[in-house]
Amino acid sequence: MILTQSSGVPMQWDAGSVAAAIAGATGVHLVVEGPCPGGQVGAAYVRWPDGHRAVLSWRPGAWSAEEQRGPLAVAAVLRATGYPAPAIELVVQLSRGVALVQELLPGVPPQHVDEPLLDRALRLNQRHAAALAGRRDIPAYRLYLREDGPGYCLHEPVRAFGGRAAGLERRITAVGRDHPGQLAGDDAVHGDFHHENLLAQGGRITGVVDWDGAGRGDARFDLVTLRFGLQPDNSTAGARSRLDAILDTLPDEVLRPAWAHMSLRMADWAIRHFSPADVPYWLDLAETRL
Repeated sequence: MILTQSSGVPMQWDAGSVAAAIAGATGVHLVVEGPCPGGQVGAAYVRWPDGHRAVLSWRPGAWSAEEQRGPLAVAAVLRATGYPAPAIELVVQLSRGVALVQELLPGVPPQHVDEPLLDRALRLNQRHAAALAGRRDIPAYRLYLREDGPGYCLHEPVRAFGGRAAGLERRITAVGRDHPGQLAGDDAVHGDFHHENLLAQGGRITGVVDWDGAGRGDARFDLVTLRFGLQPDNSTAGARSRLDAILDTLPDEVLRPAWAHMSLRMADWAIRHFSPADVPYWLDLAETRL
């Protein structure tokens, strides 16, 4: 069921406030059970009046129409093929963003990525290829290499952090001058395809969640995102080496802008949200290919 209404809710994520705004706008009273683990920032478990459980998420600054022709459309196209993307049960336009209620899929985010799990993720990524052929109505995924993104991929924090980070930002901007500002292609691009947005159970991947940034483009972009998510404390050396070997085979016109985007995204995010001691790790990783 998809409804579009209007009401008020604070910009800062608070599941109770969002649920109350949904009730005021639609008459649907959801019971908030608690936050979701893993990569779902701004997501909580809720229970419908009929007793079934779901996931509530909040997208500040978003508009329902844009969500339904962009990220939600990407996930829906894949789901129609049997891909484990969650069904959308409710969409509510609030005055400061969009609230989504999605199907609760089985499984939990894996704590450690080994080569068998990587293989399963790679097979899912292959299913993104050409999934959006003929869907020019779905916007292309943007890279923000020369301008700021909407709350992420901000250039100024990286420039201002220090000489090394500023040098990285200059290289990212130079890549942006040499490449288009959006991805080419008709593949489905998740945009945040890392292990914390996967659900696993019984040795298989049961769900891929958090489609907030999905768009049209080149599915190989998601392999770069996956590599940035694999760190020594959450993956085996074999899994990281195997994924690095796959990235080594990508053409420069695909790998370079994708790596520049993720370098900017993670350097900016670490500078603004992590400890200063964490930032060098992301600069080190960025510089391995940039």
